[in-house]
Amino acid sequence: MTQPGRTEKTDKTFENLRASGEEDALSLRPQALMDFIGQDSLKDKLSIFIRASQSREEPLDHTLFYGPPGLGKTTLAGIIAREMNGNLRITSGPALERAGDLAAILSNIQPNDVLFIDEIHRMSANIEEILYPAMEDFCLSIIVGKGPLARSIRLQLPRFTLVGATTRLGLLTSPLRARFGIVEQLHLYAPSELTEIVVRGARVLETDITQEAAREIGARARGTPRVALRLLRRVRDVATVRSMDVIEEPLAKAALDMLGVDTLGLDDQDRKFLSALTELFDGGPVGLSTLAAALNEDSQTIEDIYEPYLIQKGLLERTPRGRKATRNAYGYMGITQPGIQRQLPLPDDDMMEM
Repeated sequence: MTQPGRTEKTDKTFENLRASGEEDALSLRPQALMDFIGQDSLKDKLSIFIRASQSREEPLDHTLFYGPPGLGKTTLAGIIAREMNGNLRITSGPALERAGDLAAILSNIQPNDVLFIDEIHRMSANIEEILYPAMEDFCLSIIVGKGPLARSIRLQLPRFTLVGATTRLGLLTSPLRARFGIVEQLHLYAPSELTEIVVRGARVLETDITQEAAREIGARARGTPRVALRLLRRVRDVATVRSMDVIEEPLAKAALDMLGVDTLGLDDQDRKFLSALTELFDGGPVGLSTLAAALNEDSQTIEDIYEPYLIQKGLLERTPRGRKATRNAYGYMGITQPGIQRQLPLPDDDMMEM
C-alpha cells in the first residue's frame, strides 16, 4: 500500500535506488527536473532548452552553472544526463593534471553523454587548449611522439554536453567562458524551499518528521540544500539515540542547539570569526591574510565559505582596507561598538538642585 504523500511511481524510484546500493547522499538527489526543488527560473529555462534539443535530436548546448557550493550544480548535471538519455561522467578541474587525463575521458565518451567538470576554473591552461576544439568541433587533437617525429592525430568525438560548475565565475578565462552556450547562476534557497527539501529528504531516509521540525531545520540551513540535508542526518541521529520515532520541533531545536547552529544558521566557526574581528581587531578593517592567520584557516576557505553568508546577513563588510564588522555584528555578539558611548540617563530635578 502506498503511503500518504507518495505515488506508486515515487515508491518504485526509491526501491530502485535502494536496490542499486547507492548511498544516502546519492539517493537524496532528485532524479528529474520536476522533482528539483527551488531555482524556479532556472528550471523553466532548462526545461525549454532540453525539450528543444530533444526535438532536434541534438545534445544540449554546453552549460555552465555558477554560485556558492551546495546549491545543486552536480544534481542538475545528473538530471540533464538523464533527460538527454546519456551517461554522466564526473571529474574536476584539479583532477585533470595532464592532457592525457582529459583525452582518456573524451575518447570514451558516448553520444548524448554529459561530461561534468566541477571547479572548472581550476583547470590548467594546457587542459583548456585541448578542451576548446572538443567543445566547438567535437574533435580531439593529440600530439604523438617528440621532436622531429612528433605528429598530430585528430580524433572525431561523439556529440556530447559539457557541464561546468564553479564557485568563482570571475576566475574563468574569457575564451572558456565564451564557449558555453548556457550560463546560469544558482541562488541561495528560501526557508520555505529548504523546508520542502528536508521533508523530501526525510521521506527518502524513511524518517518521520513534522512540518514544524522541517521548517526549523530549513531556517538554520544557511540557504543551502547540502547544509539542510546534513543537519537532517544529524537530527535523525539524535532521534535514533533517544528512541524517538518522529522528529518534532522541540527535538529539532535541541539537536541543532547541541550542534552549535543558532537561529540565524551561524555555527561555532562563524562565531569564532566574528569574535576575532570584533574583539581581537576592534571591528577592523583588517586584511584577509591577517584574519586567516588569527583563525588558523586558509584564506580561500574564509572567502568562499564563511564570508558570503555573513555578508548576506549584514554582519560583515568588505572594504578597500579590509574586512570590517557591521553594527549588526556587534549586536549579535553583545558587544558595544567602539566609538559609540552608552547614553547616560539624565539627572532628575533633585540632583540638579544639589
